[in-house]
Amino acid sequence: MIRFKPGVPRWVPPRLLSRASGLAVPTVWGAVAVAYRMTCPLAHDGTLRARLVSSAVMCTVVTGLVMHVRRRLLRELRRARRIADAAQSVLLRPPPPRVDGLAVAAVHLSAERGARIGGDLYDVIATEHGVRAVIGDVRGHGLGAVRTGAAVLGSFREAAHDEADLAGVLRRLERAMARHLRERSHAESDLTGDVPDGEDFVTVLLLEIRPDGEIRALNCGHPWPHLLTGARADPLSHAEPLPPLGLFPLPPELPAVPCGHLLPGDALVLHTDGVEEARDAEGGFFPLRAVLAEAARDHPLTPQSVRRTVLAALLRHTTGPPKDDVALLVLRNERPPRCPSPGARDTVRPAAADPCPTDPLQFPA
Repeated sequence: MIRFKPGVPRWVPPRLLSRASGLAVPTVWGAVAVAYRMTCPLAHDGTLRARLVSSAVMCTVVTGLVMHVRRRLLRELRRARRIADAAQSVLLRPPPPRVDGLAVAAVHLSAERGARIGGDLYDVIATEHGVRAVIGDVRGHGLGAVRTGAAVLGSFREAAHDEADLAGVLRRLERAMARHLRERSHAESDLTGDVPDGEDFVTVLLLEIRPDGEIRALNCGHPWPHLLTGARADPLSHAEPLPPLGLFPLPPELPAVPCGHLLPGDALVLHTDGVEEARDAEGGFFPLRAVLAEAARDHPLTPQSVRRTVLAALLRHTTGPPKDDVALLVLRNERPPRCPSPGARDTVRPAAADPCPTDPLQFPA
């Protein structure tokens, strides 16, 4: 609904009204300069004093015009930044602090100057099939990588609820990626007449954490996360990953990789290769596993403390902003311990948290 200001005829378009108000200040300053030039005797006097006065008047007029233009540009820049921040927060939205008993913390650093997001993506969602998380890394930087990441994230947010197993989620992501690449290829060929190189891809890691803490994963060319337990930081798995999405078709069978259990008090650290491949001034890689082991010794261990420790160490290592996009997603199991059923064999390691209580009303099995 369009609202009109009091005293303004209803037939005046709002855009025209805004443009006219923007020209008011330059018009006033121009009128001052013309009036001085035409009516003031000093403007036609050739003495040094008159010339100095005329120069001062012209400088005042020019300064007023420059300041007006600067204020308008800053206002437009702030408005554009607010819109961009809102769009970026919708695409790579901050995760909630807790998701179905898991404490969550995340951070993203973009290598693109002035941008809050880049080619890295992550999300974590509570579904009826368990907590499902995704982290990925799109080849390249800039708007093209952002669009590709948006296509993958949009597909994950739908498929995580719809598909009963991780293989179905990954199939949906593969189809979304293929559709996005076809549409972009057609758009670029129509615009430039050139055929794109066809080497765009995205590495993706899918995780599913079930109510009993069981972890299952599907990995398409992405670094494996680290499991923090006690004072140790170990890779979650050493299985050979699948090819990244967009390079080759996925195999017909996609069995999820069993990765043990995330017991109460344990934490998972998901990351992109921008963390491991960050270099210092001498070309040395960032010692991620050693830093995570140091973070695991913190008490109490929280996702926020892990994120803070890794980020501080990374910035010290690179002595400045990263050269590649960096994403970090930390999940810690804060669910109460589950009591094993009588006679059942305990095949998982004992939790370092409090012993399982005997009151079923407080902590249901």
